[in-house]
Amino acid sequence: MELGSNFAQKLEPFLLMGKTMKAAAAAKLIQDATSAPGVFVFSELLELPNIRELGKSEQHEKYLSLLQLFAYKTYQDYLHHKDQLPPLNQAQTTKLKYLSIVTMASDKRILPYSKLLQALDMPTVRELEDLIIDAIYLDILHGKLDQKEGQLEVEYTMGRDLEPGKLEILLFALKDWASTTSAVLATLDEKIAAVANESAVAKVAAKEHEEIVQVILKDVAEKQKENKAGGGSATGNSSGTGSSSRKAGMTTSSTTGVDREMRMDVDEPTEPSKGKNRKAPQADVVKPQRKRNRF
Repeated sequence: MELGSNFAQKLEPFLLMGKTMKAAAAAKLIQDATSAPGVFVFSELLELPNIRELGKSEQHEKYLSLLQLFAYKTYQDYLHHKDQLPPLNQAQTTKLKYLSIVTMASDKRILPYSKLLQALDMPTVRELEDLIIDAIYLDILHGKLDQKEGQLEVEYTMGRDLEPGKLEILLFALKDWASTTSAVLATLDEKIAAVANESAVAKVAAKEHEEIVQVILKDVAEKQKENKAGGGSATGNSSGTGSSSRKAGMTTSSTTGVDREMRMDVDEPTEPSKGKNRKAPQADVVKPQRKRNRF
């Protein structure tokens, strides 16, 4: 339920009576409405012809001003024009202070105790906090008391009646806000589009990079295969060549040995050597046989 949603219902009995009451009776009706519990909106009562007629009477004009005070003004306004208004009873004074907090909260969400004490003419912080707590229970506002910082933090409040001429100001403020919001949204859209474009470009670049890497890896793999294939063939050829070389070396060595033996045979003299110590070959020497005498 929204704050103040039942306030209009509390005003309905006074609206019905205001349609028929005039002069002093209408003035008395204003006193009753501004003192009644739960009645915090008064614009519909102000619009009644019988109530507006009070402004034409010097005797009752101040009661119309009193109703206007409760509709859209503050306790400070009452203090400044006290001589031109009827005196307030305790219920009216408390109600006007509630409504004054709502007006102050429409300008600033955080209200220091010092400003509230001055604006509401409250003697102590204790009485101020009691007043604020009562306003919260009556659904006039929602917020919390920060005793450490000495301030009221307002979350939201009921809506008050608009003073004549304030509607145009409010509409202008709303149009200005809408224009500013549109500009901010347009800027955000541009930023989002730029980020999306950068992201798309980055994805394309990453894809191209990946393709290049894959091509390089493929080339490297193919070269490695080629190197392995070429290395095996070279090893086989080298092995065959080595074997042939060994065979050729063995043949050459054998041939060389035979030639050497042949040369040695050729070089040896056919006559016995005259050397003292040189002996004839055992195979060529014929030993003399001794005959044994038989007895």
